[in-house]
Amino acid sequence: MNWGIFEGLLSGVNKYSTALGRIWLSLVFIFRVLVYVVTAERVWSDDHKDFDCNTEQPGCSNVCFDEFFPVSHVRLWALQLILVTCPSLLVVMHVAYREARERKHRELVGENGRHLYLNPGKKRGGLWWTYVCSLVFKAGVDAIFLYVFHSLYPKYTLPPVVKCHAAPCPNTVDCYISKPSEKNIFTLFMVITAAICILLNLVELAYLVNKRCRECLAARKARATSTSSYKQNDLLSGDLIFLGSDIPPPLLPNCLQDHRKKTSL
Repeated sequence: MNWGIFEGLLSGVNKYSTALGRIWLSLVFIFRVLVYVVTAERVWSDDHKDFDCNTEQPGCSNVCFDEFFPVSHVRLWALQLILVTCPSLLVVMHVAYREARERKHRELVGENGRHLYLNPGKKRGGLWWTYVCSLVFKAGVDAIFLYVFHSLYPKYTLPPVVKCHAAPCPNTVDCYISKPSEKNIFTLFMVITAAICILLNLVELAYLVNKRCRECLAARKARATSTSSYKQNDLLSGDLIFLGSDIPPPLLPNCLQDHRKKTSL
């Protein structure tokens, strides 16, 4: 694994994330990726080899192992971590795309011309939607994998002994799982960290949506205030045109002529 490239990607994700996003990134990298790479693979390395059944029937142990472990914990976690971290990389790619557009625009219009993006990394417009969608996707992926784990392994735990009666086993046989307590501890640890990551994603999503709504309301209020003040200034300027002048307003002669006609009649 090239840790230099990985470090560069992490620094880019960290740069364009909020404070909650940085906490999420630290939690994923330290408590999920490192635990997976350093410890989990070793705990599940002898999974199939140490799965013993009290029978000598050829193929019985393999069939029973496949029945109780359709997908290995380690492979599910690897797929989960890949899908969870990809949306954050999409945010970095979106910022890089904005910076490339801004750079090409500067080459065309010059340094004194108009900017496409005042700050390409600022979460506005399409980048805001990309970031929000990445939060929804990450929380959804973690929730789906928690459901899959619960469906395959009820209560996220492994029993020390399982009973198997699948063919070609001659009868119901007892099969023994290697290191069930240690595996249960790591499974619960990964489940708890995934649940915390879901909570962080939802809190960050609520924070971004709330902040955006407050900004929109403040902008609308500012527009309404500026419009009302503009109309009030127009009325005041119209009233002050004839102030200090001997010439009456344009409508005044017509009013006087109509009054004279009515008087003569």
